[in-house]
Amino acid sequence: MAFMMVAGLAGHALAADGAGPVLLKPADPQPTGLSAGLAVQYAYPGDMRYLHDAESARGRAEDGPPLIGFDYPDSFQGAKVMTSTRTVRVAAFIEGYIRFDTPGIWRMQFHSNDGLSVSIGGREVYRHDGRHACNTEGWKNEFEVPSAGWYPVKATYFQRLGTSCMMMQWQPPGRNMTWTPTDVYGFKP
Repeated sequence: MAFMMVAGLAGHALAADGAGPVLLKPADPQPTGLSAGLAVQYAYPGDMRYLHDAESARGRAEDGPPLIGFDYPDSFQGAKVMTSTRTVRVAAFIEGYIRFDTPGIWRMQFHSNDGLSVSIGGREVYRHDGRHACNTEGWKNEFEVPSAGWYPVKATYFQRLGTSCMMMQWQPPGRNMTWTPTDVYGFKP
């Protein structure tokens, strides 16, 4: 898969390799009995500057209160990071499912402060590494959703200092880009 850069931006997002939309794989079997939101584990390492620093703390992570989804707008200085107990130096390991109600070609865009890597349906759909303000790489890559249903989600996120954010927008087939509603996320309790 080719990496593509947007001039002037520090990170990178994964783009299709020129062969068309990236094919996402639905959960098989489709999950039942899901709770609303996404499961999250938190670790509180020392200094982090990149996603691999957050990953090195995974073995010390503990369960946290579920996330409502990728819906945490830019916070203010001193606010706790998502559902964690801390305001700085937070690593989050996120798992669950996202529901696509319509098959077809979808576009997705993420915003984060600081680093975020997201896989949906077995494919890494976004990566913006390093320390940065709440922004996106601006990618609106095309993803093929072959059938309506639940798709597995895994993400690694970190926040170093200052404020934090983690948000997702999507564009269903034939519609406009919108913020992703929180009722499309689920996790196994």
